[in-house]
Amino acid sequence: STDLPTHFSLDQNYPNPFNPSTTIEFSLPYSIYVTLKVFNLLGEEIAALVSEELSAGNYSTRWAARDFTSGVYFYRLIAGSFVEAKKMLLLR
Repeated sequence: STDLPTHFSLDQNYPNPFNPSTTIEFSLPYSIYVTLKVFNLLGEEIAALVSEELSAGNYSTRWAARDFTSGVYFYRLIAGSFVEAKKMLLLR
């Protein structure tokens, strides 16, 4: 569909669990500066997947976790006042 989203959303990654990479999708209803980061269980940032101004639309990005160990990781999308985080599982 070419329709623009009407609200912010952050989807669950797929596949989940994953090895060695996963896809994260999100939607923006208007142009805004966006950050999408990955964190370990200690809350340490381990990857910055997106850090830029994006136009309204639906987006998809991949995280290749080849250099990371099995375990639970979190990803967080920040777009203005919208903040959402989700959990994902890397299995080796």
